[in-house]
Amino acid sequence: MKIGKEARVCIIGAGPSGITAAKHLLQVGHTNFVVYDKNGEVGGNWLYSPEPTHSSVYESAHIISSRRMSQYHDFPMPEDYPDYPGHALLKDYFQNYARHFGVTDYIQFHTQVASAEKQADDSWRITLGDGRIEHFDHLIVASGHHWNPQMPQYPGEFTGEMLHSHYYKNSLPFRGKRVLVIGGGNSACDIVCDICRITDFAALSWRRGYYVIPKIVFGEPPDVVNAKFAWLPRGIRKRTTWLMWWLLTGGNARYGLPKPDHDILDTHPVANSQLLYYLRHGDIHPRKDIARLDGKTVHFVDGTAEEYDVIIAGTGYRITFPFFDTKIVDFSSGDVPLYLRVFPAEHPTLYFIGLLQPQGCIWPLADTQAQIVAHRITGNYQLPTDLQARIEQEIAVNKQRYTNAARHSLEVEYHDYLNRLFREVPANAPQWQGVPARKMLQPQPVSGD
Repeated sequence: MKIGKEARVCIIGAGPSGITAAKHLLQVGHTNFVVYDKNGEVGGNWLYSPEPTHSSVYESAHIISSRRMSQYHDFPMPEDYPDYPGHALLKDYFQNYARHFGVTDYIQFHTQVASAEKQADDSWRITLGDGRIEHFDHLIVASGHHWNPQMPQYPGEFTGEMLHSHYYKNSLPFRGKRVLVIGGGNSACDIVCDICRITDFAALSWRRGYYVIPKIVFGEPPDVVNAKFAWLPRGIRKRTTWLMWWLLTGGNARYGLPKPDHDILDTHPVANSQLLYYLRHGDIHPRKDIARLDGKTVHFVDGTAEEYDVIIAGTGYRITFPFFDTKIVDFSSGDVPLYLRVFPAEHPTLYFIGLLQPQGCIWPLADTQAQIVAHRITGNYQLPTDLQARIEQEIAVNKQRYTNAARHSLEVEYHDYLNRLFREVPANAPQWQGVPARKMLQPQPVSGD
């Protein structure tokens, strides 16, 4: 395994995680790398497209974490950005970041990675979509996991239109139709709010109960409020967060939603003020889980049945990487065995950036992940010798802390995890010269349970 500034590095993806990986290589003086991206500009899934050309956000998308808690550590979002910027502002932010740090010059756009094959010496043979073959000493995967839709399976057949939220772009095709949205994640809840104003009937089907947090509490985004109390032990934070949620909403029963069957910090919550508004105004109709399908009729587990023209499934994604043979990497089911959510034990030259589901925003976490990886590649950071045992311990803690479901296999708690990453950054890590002082809220030390 080649370590040092002569090592050649491949980065897959020029989205938010890929560009910060490139920036941190430059920050440690490493320039022998290439970033491959199939799109024509920086931004990843925040490059909105009305066509299903890539895994892009929908037209009305805004971030669900606040501006102050979503920006990179040393590149604050502009002060005139709103608390929750939309995709156009975010695209500008990411592209300005890449230009500011000189990352853009290292990106090969319109270039897809077809396969990544590990060699006997732990280097990587990369085959590109145009047939070119390149060789690298290290491989950083920063392509995300929101691309392979996971469709739900029900008895029977639906003869209307059924699509995954991955293919949802805007509400216009659903005007005047009866639409059922499935799922309790942020995408499903955003989409049902987006369409309910122009459909004849909009309903939301939940299999289980989730916590819906308004996007403004006490005049601030909830993640900003939460940051002020991150130093409290987790058990106390659970109780105080639940009390705040109950005081703000009155509980799910008031909205016709099922009661959550888990504690409030055991999953990432839904950040959405509109959902509660539209439910109480009768524009969105809560429904139980689906029992079976029969033509255009949907039968629910409570015995009710209704006809729908369209079903939109906001049911998440499979964690897959099309360029890897599954013998190399297969996270499609079960646990995701990575130390710090970055390092696999069996592949010492492979790194994952941004492959996590935080109770907060991914980008600041990816920022610090990338800093650690850059130091690993240049020989300034050593992994623990008991790496496999550390990974197993992390998996065990994750199972104890979060609800046992596939969507939570990547779950991390924002402040706790960020503090762990900060402790791993080498003391002699260089800063980028001339960058504005860090303005985002500093995470507070987090106590144990």
